[in-house]
Amino acid sequence: GAFALMGAYVTAVLMMTYGWSFWWTIPAAGIFSALASLLTGLPILRLRGVYFAMVSLVLTEVTRLLALALPVTSGAKGITNIPLPGAMSIFGITIVPDFATMENPRIAFYFLSITLMILAFAGMYRLVHSRIGHICMSLQQNEELASSIGVNIANLRLIAFAISSFLGGVSGSVFAAVTQSVYPSSFTTTDSVNFMLNCFLGGLGYVFGPMLGTLTLYFGWNL
Repeated sequence: GAFALMGAYVTAVLMMTYGWSFWWTIPAAGIFSALASLLTGLPILRLRGVYFAMVSLVLTEVTRLLALALPVTSGAKGITNIPLPGAMSIFGITIVPDFATMENPRIAFYFLSITLMILAFAGMYRLVHSRIGHICMSLQQNEELASSIGVNIANLRLIAFAISSFLGGVSGSVFAAVTQSVYPSSFTTTDSVNFMLNCFLGGLGYVFGPMLGTLTLYFGWNL
């Protein structure tokens, strides 16, 4: 939740204050969140299990309080009236039309979300089946054994944390564009708990686990 909120504010500030195109704010939000995770990750990643989960919830609350206090985030008023994504052109060819000119921009956001989801899953699938992915899986099985053969556990944990934070920042960026507003309460500790439940319900050892967990939790709440 913390890194999604960071990503949402990065997009909102860059678009409203500096006039950036939404398409450039997507990677910027992800990179900012990843860098923030590197700063906070070293002390946090020393924790295990429920203690790590508790600190993650605290980090979400700290991020919310910072959003309330910092002038750039406009405090409790939040940032509103964020413009819809403009057209995206490559070499003068319009790849994505201006969302504001569409009769129903929601449909465009659905396609954008699906595209980003496919790219994320493709990247994660490739990562899981790479050498680094196999090493990370070995940590899940037996950290002591992996450490005994020279695996740098701290670095791998930090890399994994940064990657997940990058994806969280990207999701926050899209959230800001969809809702056209960001508030300190946009992502709370409750959202962080739900994100964790999504992973646990779907299975921590599977690339598609979080998506299956999200569907399970969503339809479960609506039964």
